[in-house]
Amino acid sequence: MPRQHTKSGRAAMARLADAGTAIGIAMLALMAALIAVQVVARNIFDLGLPWADELARFCCIGLVFLAIPALVLNHQMVAVTVVPDMLGGRARRSLHVAQELATLAFAGFTLWGFAAFLPRAGKFLTPAMGMPNWGYYAAALIGTVLIACAALFRIADILHGPNQADKDMLP
Repeated sequence: MPRQHTKSGRAAMARLADAGTAIGIAMLALMAALIAVQVVARNIFDLGLPWADELARFCCIGLVFLAIPALVLNHQMVAVTVVPDMLGGRARRSLHVAQELATLAFAGFTLWGFAAFLPRAGKFLTPAMGMPNWGYYAAALIGTVLIACAALFRIADILHGPNQADKDMLP
């Protein structure tokens, strides 16, 4: 694959990851507002709002799955670096590739789970909002696909970048 295609693909992936982060932040704000509304409704008006609870959970799912691709792409996930810090050169690079392959495997197994779950459960509606389950879990599905893409870009960076594994550990 020519280097220019890789750069433009990475730039597109970075834009998607940034968009996911922005959407996740908006979902966090909405989730906080919904929880505050629920507290006021229950404590002052003695009123339950099941739709608000369901929408807050939807926002939580979206926040997590849409923000993670940016963390994966920028290698900002929580990591224990004792072993990689002791290694150098090829061993360190191999360990970084193995870490990204583990992330890719997680995304693959999650997508496999979605493939088994959504065809059956997707046709049912959520209890409070009446939203189809495929829509309710769409953010998680999209985020998981982006996690897999980010892991693939990270693997390419590690394998093709000069001393990329060493650069990842710098602040």
